[in-house]
Amino acid sequence: MKTLLNPVLSSVLSSVSNRLYSDYLMPSRLAEYERLLEQANQAGYRQLSVRDFHRAVQHADGGPAKALVHRHDIDSDLRTARKMFALEVRHGVRASYYFRLSTLDFGFMREIEAAGSEASYHYEEVATFAKHHRLRRGCEVRERFPEIRAQFERNFTRISDALGMPMATVASHGDFANRRLKVINHELLRDPELRRRCGIECESYDSELLRHFGMYISDRPYPVFYHPISPFQALGQHARICFLTHPVQWETNWVESTRCNMVRLAEELVWHT
Repeated sequence: MKTLLNPVLSSVLSSVSNRLYSDYLMPSRLAEYERLLEQANQAGYRQLSVRDFHRAVQHADGGPAKALVHRHDIDSDLRTARKMFALEVRHGVRASYYFRLSTLDFGFMREIEAAGSEASYHYEEVATFAKHHRLRRGCEVRERFPEIRAQFERNFTRISDALGMPMATVASHGDFANRRLKVINHELLRDPELRRRCGIECESYDSELLRHFGMYISDRPYPVFYHPISPFQALGQHARICFLTHPVQWETNWVESTRCNMVRLAEELVWHT
């Protein structure tokens, strides 16, 4: 028994230690992010938002030969998101920022749009509905898709009206509930009429968009940082790269990390009671 428990205990302790370091002790990585922007510019990559890239590849010329598309999912930590935006403005980089209902900041979103970047919706109605109604099976959730789509459309329209401009692309948020139910939020937009009514040109996980990238990279918490490879390694090896980032992975924010951890714990407890 001791032989079995030690590896398990060691793995748990290592995971907890890494999470504590990532959330509360990790030095800022924003200098590393700025270095990436500089190196991509030097290597001749056009650094674009999802919206601009999607529209560019629809043209007869097929869009830019070399592109680094920046997608920021603002799950939390608006403070670090603003710092990343300031770096992009400094280096003439455009990016997409997707905001959850819990991170909406219309003033910041208008600043992003004024700079030529994109501000839009990081939607999660499937997970929110499932947790609220304590649905624990994927089939139960899919049966309620008409209600969930109506809720998405109300939220989308409210955000667009408050922002004062249309939103052309959106991005699905991944939640622990989606993973448990095996139902992704993206399934909600497999409805052409819903897209037409909302004016949505593209979802960030659409296969029609993703097929134009030679490499799709996402940031990861410490100690991994990137998956499947570093964007620095990808530069020069791949002509078109999509880079998904989350501000919380680039700089610690004690208040936000604690709030998010407590919200996650509360949602887990409520969902299972």
